[in-house]
Amino acid sequence: MTRLGLGSAPLGGLFEEVADDEAHRVVETAWQAGIRFFDTAPLYGHGLAEQRLGAVLRTKPRDEFVLATKVGRLLRAGAPPEPGQAYKGVPPVNPVYDFSYDGVMRSVEESLERLGLDRVDVLHIHDPDDHFDQALTGAYCALDRLRTEGTIKVVGAGMNQAEMLARFAREADFDCFLLAGRYTLLDRAGAKELLPLCAERGISIVAGGVFNSGILANPRPGATFNYEAAPTALVRRAVRMQAICERHGVDLKAAAIQFPLRHPAVASVLTGCLSVGEVVENVHMFQALIPSALWDELAA
Repeated sequence: MTRLGLGSAPLGGLFEEVADDEAHRVVETAWQAGIRFFDTAPLYGHGLAEQRLGAVLRTKPRDEFVLATKVGRLLRAGAPPEPGQAYKGVPPVNPVYDFSYDGVMRSVEESLERLGLDRVDVLHIHDPDDHFDQALTGAYCALDRLRTEGTIKVVGAGMNQAEMLARFAREADFDCFLLAGRYTLLDRAGAKELLPLCAERGISIVAGGVFNSGILANPRPGATFNYEAAPTALVRRAVRMQAICERHGVDLKAAAIQFPLRHPAVASVLTGCLSVGEVVENVHMFQALIPSALWDELAA
């Protein structure tokens, strides 16, 4: 996978409805910029993100990109909406948690149908926060079988917390984890236990949520952290980081995107993009030169 990947939650209408053609342009722009790692999930737009990503990737040579999707939620008509539903303009289906062996197998088949592709490379167990036992005895066993058969190449888990991923690392044979928001300039919880453990065991980390849902893209009163209003102390800290970056002639967003890759366990960084302009900007930030003195000062 490329060191910079495209996350597709925004393409599913996360907080804001997106038209099909604009979503397709975002994926095409990422491809033209050299991105070859794409991440999606049934949850994102209740199938829309998978459909839109697949519509573009079907036109590309299949062996030239890495595609990840997730298991643990089936999309069903008539199911009640999730509390705090965040996706706009979605189909008339809602996600239902299912980390069972059979549920995961159905999920994979349905994802491939929405994508219009014959395979995915990476499958993550998606947010099993309250379902650890079933995720391990059901979902993991299904993914392990698919890996053994050669249907997929990589077994992973994607979460917004580091502690349960560390449990997975100890109790099963995972290839990679998608760690969202827990190894960033502002939140380094993943560095305490998970990242050293993964480095030791050869488990690759994909870092997502590098802007912590917005505060590191634009630190100001009212900015969001973990999709909620950021505490004042965090806003002040982010503003201090921004001032440090400016003294070194570096945009805070560039430091935020590049920071996770400084750890040897991190293989790639994912950024979700709502528009072509955001893709272009993120690629530019990813390629920006950052002096070592800036990293030293931020670490302090």
